Amino acid sequence: MKILSSAQLKIVDAYTIEHEPVCSTDLMERASRAVVDKIRSRWTVDTPMKIFAGPGNNGGDALAVARMLGESNYKVYVYLFNTLDKLSPDCQINKQRLLDIQELKQHTLGARNIEFVEIKSQFTPPALEEGDVVIDGLFGTGLSRPLNGGYASVVKYINASPATVVSIDVPSGLMCEDNTYNVMNHIVKADVTYTIQYPKLAFFFPENDLYVGQWEVLDIGIIDPCSEETATPYVFTEKSDIQAMLKKRSRFVHKGMEGHALLIAGKKGMAGAAILSARACMRGGVGKLTIRTPECNASILQSTVPEAIINVDADPNCFSQSVDSGDYDAMAIGPGIGTSPYTVQAFIDQITFAKCQAVIDADALNIFGNHRGWVNLLPRRSILTPHKKELFGLIGATRNSYEQLERTREMAVRQQIYVVIKGAYSAVVTPEGKAYFNSTGNPGMATAGSGDVLTGVILALLAQGYLAENAVRLGVYLHGLSGDLAAEDLSCEGLIASDLVDYLPKAFKALKQNN
Repeated sequence: MKILSSAQLKIVDAYTIEHEPVCSTDLMERASRAVVDKIRSRWTVDTPMKIFAGPGNNGGDALAVARMLGESNYKVYVYLFNTLDKLSPDCQINKQRLLDIQELKQHTLGARNIEFVEIKSQFTPPALEEGDVVIDGLFGTGLSRPLNGGYASVVKYINASPATVVSIDVPSGLMCEDNTYNVMNHIVKADVTYTIQYPKLAFFFPENDLYVGQWEVLDIGIIDPCSEETATPYVFTEKSDIQAMLKKRSRFVHKGMEGHALLIAGKKGMAGAAILSARACMRGGVGKLTIRTPECNASILQSTVPEAIINVDADPNCFSQSVDSGDYDAMAIGPGIGTSPYTVQAFIDQITFAKCQAVIDADALNIFGNHRGWVNLLPRRSILTPHKKELFGLIGATRNSYEQLERTREMAVRQQIYVVIKGAYSAVVTPEGKAYFNSTGNPGMATAGSGDVLTGVILALLAQGYLAENAVRLGVYLHGLSGDLAAEDLSCEGLIASDLVDYLPKAFKALKQNN
């Protein structure tokens, strides 16, 4: 699913209007009906609906929603802000339609369930109580500057209330992409956002979660011309995308055909990281796995991952000597290796003379953070899987997630590498500058060792011959899906990294199902 900019959204709207063909008010009617269907499925007619509409097309959506809810016998209170006495044409049409329905219901049916107030100067705020639903249609995707003055005051009033807030398309005041220079306390804090046709880039950034709340994309049949004008580096990955990547095994396959992976992991006291990565790699379907680890971890790895081959380092306590990677189909390095001087030298030797694709994680990334110039030595198409602190070691501190994403994209293009920005909606950034946001995962995965599991899964897929981009996108998706399945059975609070490994087979099974 594409993630389009606010400018591109105007293009696809205009294209749909011209080529379906459909008039703009009918397209607005379609969007409003989709929002109303969601509201009706969630709240009964006993729920007071207090609707705040702005003077533009987002306000037109809100007025259409108000009319449809009124026709369905909801009690609706509508506040149209028209301080400049200038409504958009579609907003004006929907204002008149609402007034016509209000009059019809009053005089023909005797119903008085629609109350309408148009604010041109002074605004007396209505009481917003617990149990009310506020429908926010003040401003939509066309907003280009922070809200101020009276609109900022209205937003603050809504945010201070105990009412449930539903935003149409985007919370009023939130920019679709970059909010670096926005005034964040002048943005509506929605509990639910029903967004039209495409998710907005800002929805994927953690600092905006307070404003977006739960969001859902409503498909209203907008047509994308798929031209250069609507080309975007940002994509939201769906199940069907990942299903298309999954290989089918031949009946005559053997372990030699499913790849031999090298995992360099663990130092004294950090055998757990190696165990988690190794078990995830085996559960990820690899044919063979060799673990390079110091002697102190050999026996515990042999007993906890008996399927793996143990390659013991010369140093009893840490990774100290590089391994010839020519015999392997893929390698991963970093989980629990530490950053001792011996390890640092062995690491740089390992990546400098790498003969296969590599996954770089954990302490290996910390080494890069202390020696930034060494990133230039990375083999092309390498895969980096940093958490936030490790990423800052590579790109420097950033003001917000938008800047973090853009700097990461620049680095990925410059170094021709893949970078996974881990978190909710983990983003896979490619050497071409694309950013694929993941749709699986949950807060229970914020637990020690979760990243080690991801490294093992991606390593397994690489070794099996998946293209690097498919391996990392599939690995991130499966990792999140195993977390979702585990949380469903165990709860987010009770989830630990070992559970992610245990649920990987179920994740593969669920991915193969079409529902």
